Amino acid sequence: MQLLLLVAVFVALLYGLWRYHRQSDSLSRSVFLGLFVGVGFGLALSALNIDTTNFLPWVNIVGNGYVNLLKMIAMPLVFISILAAIARLEKASMIGSMSFWIIGTLLVTTGFAALDGAIIANLFTLDASSIVAGQAEIARGQSMVESSTQVSDLTIPGLILSFIPTSIGATFAGLQSTSMISAVVIASLLGIAALTVNAKEPEKGAVIIRGIDILQSWVMALVRFIIRLTPYGVFALMIKVIVTTDASAVWQLAKFLLASYVALFIVLIMHALIILLTGRSPIKHFKKIAPVLTFAFTSRSSAASIPLNIDVQINKLGVAKPIANFSASFGATIGQNGCAGVYPAMLAVMIAPTMGLNPWSIGFIASVIGVSMIASFGVAGVGGGATFAAIIVLSTLGMPLELAGLLISIEPLIDMMRTLVNVSGSITSGVVGNRILSESSEPERLIDYDTQVSHS
Repeated sequence: MQLLLLVAVFVALLYGLWRYHRQSDSLSRSVFLGLFVGVGFGLALSALNIDTTNFLPWVNIVGNGYVNLLKMIAMPLVFISILAAIARLEKASMIGSMSFWIIGTLLVTTGFAALDGAIIANLFTLDASSIVAGQAEIARGQSMVESSTQVSDLTIPGLILSFIPTSIGATFAGLQSTSMISAVVIASLLGIAALTVNAKEPEKGAVIIRGIDILQSWVMALVRFIIRLTPYGVFALMIKVIVTTDASAVWQLAKFLLASYVALFIVLIMHALIILLTGRSPIKHFKKIAPVLTFAFTSRSSAASIPLNIDVQINKLGVAKPIANFSASFGATIGQNGCAGVYPAMLAVMIAPTMGLNPWSIGFIASVIGVSMIASFGVAGVGGGATFAAIIVLSTLGMPLELAGLLISIEPLIDMMRTLVNVSGSITSGVVGNRILSESSEPERLIDYDTQVSHS
């Protein structure tokens, strides 16, 4: 009876949210309403000490189901959008310019994020030796040691080689951690091939482009439908977050959690300053991207945020379609400001005192920043986000990986903000790339074409 009552209340709240979303013309307001209602319902369940073991699987149908749908459309969305954009270009050399500025922005901001993480960890005097390791922490540490074998032979040439696809089918199936970047490579090559056909045989080229446009319209119709489900997904995800959070563990590690959020918030301020330098209002910028940041926070998945990321860049920020797709795709795997910048740097500083190292040493901090930037690029070859970024940084600096498992009890709460910062950094790189490329003479047709398409 209790389970039936909980499910009934859950369905009733979903229905109320649906009624509001149906009448509202703002996705942002619906998303935030879903967030607040989810938090309120979750807090009520926790306050009443209700056993949610059998209830959460029903919540997961909505929450995890929505995340799965976004992951499902991410690959075809990125592929067809990049293919359509490149097929319309007049010069294939523009692809290199886009990649350079987007990846460059991601890596530079990750370096600043690592510096920020190191300084904040020092200011909060974080020390791994002050944390008592329980059974869960020990198990987590052992798991990270075992996972380190996946990055032990990682090299930059090997990483670059992993970006080049060996099978279109395997890439679209997402069987590799670099599948998203491989999809970008395939779409770029097919787009260049379409340009070649169009130059030599305009009639056949027109047919190819027409087919690409039809397929893009089909995929985008699916994307728009799934994006409208965002308020319900956020609602369910927040319920799960609230009821599964261990309040006692959070209280014990409140200092580490606070330090992490302060460092990550400073990175957001850095993003705001960059946006200001591009001639945009940071306040308006963050208002426009609030829905995607909210989803990133609740879902803890940069990959699942790709469709929302692309949508908000194109339709809210006016970023050219190819740039938006490149920045969203690369930003989900390379140069993650939160997972590969702030987090590994804070861990390194936290562990340094246990090894007799001076965490304020300029040489030590410089090493952390340099390794973090390399790791933010290298983690794309193994996936796993923050975990493998931490493994790469700590193992490179010769630090014990076991100590990185001490924060497992508050890991989900930290990961929520880390993912939000990752997505914000991805969007920032798209805005920067769009501003720089729109000012150069070569890719003006790319920006003009996107403007025409959006108006039509």
